[in-house]
Amino acid sequence: MSTITDLLATMDYGPAPESDAPAQAWLDSQGRRFGHVIGGRRIKGGSFFDSLNPATGQVLAQVAQGTPALVEQAVKAAEAALPGWQGLGGHGRARHLYALARGLQKHARLFAVLETLDNGKPIRETRDIDIPLAVRHFYHHAGWAQLLASEFPEQQALGVVGQIVPWNFPLLMLAWKVAPALACGNTVVFKPAEQTPLSALLFAEVCSEAGLPPGVFNLVNGDGAVGEALVRHERIAKIAFTGSTDVGRAIRRATAGSGKKLSLELGGKSPYLVFADADLDAAVEGLVDSIFFNQGQVCCAGSRLLVHEGTAPALLARLKARMARIRVGSPLDKSTDMGALVSAEQLARVTGFVERARAEGADVFQASATALPAGGCFFAPTLVAHVDTASEIVQHEVFGPVLTVQTFRTPAEAVDLANNTRYGLAASLWSESIGLALDVAPRIKAGVVWVNSANQFDAACGFGGYRESGFGREGGREGLVEYLKPAVPSPRGGSRAARKTTVHGTVVAGTAAGIDRTPKLYIGGKQVRPDGGYSREVWAGKRLLGVVPEGNRKDIRNAVEAARAAAGWERSTAHGRAQVLYYLAENLDAQQARLVDLLAATAGTAGSTAARAEVQAAVNCLFSAAAWADKHDGAVHQPPLRGITLALHEAMGTVALVAPDEAPLLGLLQLAAPALAMGNRVVAVPSSTLPLVAAELYALLDTSDLPGGALNLVTGPHDELADVLAAHNDVDAFWWPSASAAQAARVQALSAGNLKRTWVAEPVTGMPTVLQQAVQVKNVWVPYGV
Repeated sequence: MSTITDLLATMDYGPAPESDAPAQAWLDSQGRRFGHVIGGRRIKGGSFFDSLNPATGQVLAQVAQGTPALVEQAVKAAEAALPGWQGLGGHGRARHLYALARGLQKHARLFAVLETLDNGKPIRETRDIDIPLAVRHFYHHAGWAQLLASEFPEQQALGVVGQIVPWNFPLLMLAWKVAPALACGNTVVFKPAEQTPLSALLFAEVCSEAGLPPGVFNLVNGDGAVGEALVRHERIAKIAFTGSTDVGRAIRRATAGSGKKLSLELGGKSPYLVFADADLDAAVEGLVDSIFFNQGQVCCAGSRLLVHEGTAPALLARLKARMARIRVGSPLDKSTDMGALVSAEQLARVTGFVERARAEGADVFQASATALPAGGCFFAPTLVAHVDTASEIVQHEVFGPVLTVQTFRTPAEAVDLANNTRYGLAASLWSESIGLALDVAPRIKAGVVWVNSANQFDAACGFGGYRESGFGREGGREGLVEYLKPAVPSPRGGSRAARKTTVHGTVVAGTAAGIDRTPKLYIGGKQVRPDGGYSREVWAGKRLLGVVPEGNRKDIRNAVEAARAAAGWERSTAHGRAQVLYYLAENLDAQQARLVDLLAATAGTAGSTAARAEVQAAVNCLFSAAAWADKHDGAVHQPPLRGITLALHEAMGTVALVAPDEAPLLGLLQLAAPALAMGNRVVAVPSSTLPLVAAELYALLDTSDLPGGALNLVTGPHDELADVLAAHNDVDAFWWPSASAAQAARVQALSAGNLKRTWVAEPVTGMPTVLQQAVQVKNVWVPYGV
């Protein structure tokens, strides 16, 4: 006679198929052939490609291949719609966004089934996660449209924006990008992934049903050539891209110097940390949701399991037992846990990673509750153990249901392992100690950290990465800012320098012949001689003021190394940083007579008055930066779940900046002081017309308690030193607001190596502008009551 245990062991889920008849009927109604949507009209295509169901190999529809001419047509339609769309005002746009949200809700089941057919993900994921969250984004941004004028009074829309999304979350990525763009008053040219265009085409129908003005949303289908035409189009004001790091790097180079705003949400290799005191059963369930959700085709998937070595045996035993119960099968079965990978090419890519790891000696465990279905792009959940930190499968994004495992002994070692990657998109950590969790979370270099949870998203909370996971945010207030610009014209067409003198040095200003002070560079808190041994004369008309050292590539290398070594400045308290900046302002004020004389030497008849005003403004700037040090903090979001999200402002890291030639003292400090206030370490190239000011600052820095390496000053030619800094892989952000268009193009292209965030050829409209550039937002999700 069977026992209850025996019966339970043999129990299994019965089939629970979701009918695809409505989706198939919709495809039939369209003739299973789709063109483009431009200016509210359907545009037929010339050549077509197949959109396949990856679970069966069935051809769902044929989709037109776009061309640069169609991209141009779409841009013209978006331009034509722009005045009317902006003329509606915030309330008018809010009504349209609300209507789009309602339209998505009305067709929610159709969207869910269509997405599952086109992408291969389980119906319960599209039905319960993707579609509701897409709806949430349109509702949320309807609210932002209503509040835009009062919350962003000095900001305006960018214009026509180009948006390119991947195939892993076709409709959700559309919502993440389209909703904030429309809320801010922009019009859109959108390119879906060629593998998964169908839900975007259905969305275009919803736009028509909801009465969205023609041309506000335009859709051009096609492969990467269409995306390239969009990226290179000269009248596109912004590119928002989600996809691979390699393509993101190419987009950075292609848009360099174009003036386009750019946001990149790229790859990831996210750590999943399990500490000794974690709830192991909960951690295993979270891990399944993290790495096997959407077949692991998630940029923020927790693909690197880092577990305390004493806890590892118990956790891995539970994990293998849980993996054995994961059901891989038809995505339209509501009992399915994992569906199909998106394409045969993706299946081959994932298989290749695993087989190479196996050949290198890794231990590969694969299990599934049922045999993999035949005829589709299915891959079993996989655990890869006995791997080195440098292994390909640990360092490179697999983008599939593949998990590696490594162990650690201490929290510090866990953080080091977590940060040992070129990416920085997300992390998940598990501990019953909230103190440990909130100590570790800020130390992980990632844009999102989930505590005792994984893959939590909401429209109110920003999402985006650090390092080679890209820059910019989607969602929340910070995501909205990506589609706005200051309501002032941006200068173009050359450097702001108007002075005729070439000033590279320091002497006692105002004297015809002073004692030769032999100025040096300021690196690591010390005055150091330039590596090249060269100096340049400083002239004010026919009067020699002195000489200044010429920094070179090696001096920049030393300055960046000093900045990286000064990480304690970032870890210091905001209050402590404020005190140092106040002290620096006090010392600057005490030395204003010397600085006024120096600045006046090249300023003509009105020199003394202007110089005195500049020094006072510099003191005021330092005071303001000190004041903001402990006030430009983050926010606490309350998403619609049981928990809170801490949106922390974190320093960029090492910020390199080139100071403007105008107002050499104030121009330097208005960039460096806010950066320092936020905990960044700075490598600055002072004014090329009067860098003597920087040398006068050396003594002030030495007596103001600023740690060595927090601020480094390297005088020399702007173009040469800027190129070195922009290309340096240990520089996290590069600023040159006074750059010309040609200079901006060059340094932005050079910055693509490590995808550092750049701020070039744009006006400095006040300290809030600089503070915004000086931080990146980390969202830490902390659940409660669960």
